[in-house]
Amino acid sequence: QVQLVEFGGGLVQAGGSLTLSCAASGRTGSSYAMGWFRQAPGKEREFVAAISRSGATTTYADAVKGRFTISRDNAKNTLYLQMVSLKPEDTAVYYCAADLIRPFATMRESEYDYWGQGTQVTVSS
Repeated sequence: QVQLVEFGGGLVQAGGSLTLSCAASGRTGSSYAMGWFRQAPGKEREFVAAISRSGATTTYADAVKGRFTISRDNAKNTLYLQMVSLKPEDTAVYYCAADLIRPFATMRESEYDYWGQGTQVTVSS
């Protein structure tokens, strides 16, 4: 069993920065790959970024590539998402997720086993 809790959401102006955190408890943080997803109002949840168990491999959605950075601190069982140059279209509820099966980063929502409750990010224009 894994519990995930996101922190760090809020309101920021376009062009600004924000860093999200996701604290994991239960199985040790290094035992699973993790990812960030987001869901905007009226839209399907979509992939944002993912990171392998070791942190050596990352993958990003095209919409955030070059602006967002996913990282993890396995000693602290914490996942991060650094977001810069934020745009109004980045407004969404952001979720972290854990994949207990695969060691590599995956973009497929269906392959994640545990999810956090989400944190709201609002980017004003």
